[in-house]
Amino acid sequence: MDRLNSLGRPVRIGGENPPSRTELERDIAGACAAVVTITERIDATAIAAAGSGLQVIANVAVGYDNIDVAAAAAAGVTVTNTPGVLDNATADHTFALILAATRRVVEGDRFLRSGQDWIWGPRMMVGLDVSAGATLGILGYGRIGRAVARRAHAFDMTVLATTRSRTSGEEDGVRFVDTDTLLADSDVVCVLTPLTPQTRHLIDAAALARMKPTAYLVNTARGGVVDEVALVDALTTGRISGAALDVFENEPHVDPALLTAPNLVLTPHIASAGAATRDAMGVLAVDNVATVLSGRPALTPVR
Repeated sequence: MDRLNSLGRPVRIGGENPPSRTELERDIAGACAAVVTITERIDATAIAAAGSGLQVIANVAVGYDNIDVAAAAAAGVTVTNTPGVLDNATADHTFALILAATRRVVEGDRFLRSGQDWIWGPRMMVGLDVSAGATLGILGYGRIGRAVARRAHAFDMTVLATTRSRTSGEEDGVRFVDTDTLLADSDVVCVLTPLTPQTRHLIDAAALARMKPTAYLVNTARGGVVDEVALVDALTTGRISGAALDVFENEPHVDPALLTAPNLVLTPHIASAGAATRDAMGVLAVDNVATVLSGRPALTPVR
């Protein structure tokens, strides 16, 4: 709040819960800047509702699929995001989900809380040893992908990755391959690609069929990259061993089928939810607003 108030402009603060469409269009009217989160869909209608004075939309996230960037550009509005400051927190949570899924942490917790009698046995809840030669495949090798790869190397994992710019070669111990090879050769497939028309349902039934039956899928990118119906089927039929999701196709709604799917760990879109990280994201968003309103180029514009 102090940073916002220091801009010398009237500040309108929304509530803790996402606004309704009517509330959004009402609150954005007459604004020179809008600081938004992924729960606010800023489309051409919302931009028009703001009026001609709107100069910048600062998204408190790296992904910006909630904003119609083309409509903003047509209206002369700068769109910014918050890259860099959340890389480590998101990578930490991604790896926490990898371990939770492969070592059946949540399953073990639920089992004990159920009150069932149990006796320790050598094959009880055995899982995947990620540090025993397992291969991690990273779909989308950007900043967060690099941070995840560093953590995987600390666990002695082999790392494969896909990127738009290359399908071969090696860099920093990461081997670049095409998507089909990554799916077929990885013990854990980690989804870190942005949601675009090209990546929507990138992980569909066909992609899941290419994975090893012993493999795991982890998604901390955007829910729409994974076909949830196909994933539930793959988990239910044993086509893959398990999965972990931090993001969902229709947030905040979670498909009830996911809640009963076997071998699935779920968290509510909290991959970047370290206290210091969330503070840094907010500060960067406000700094972008201050920079644009002062007539200077944005610090982290969306291109």
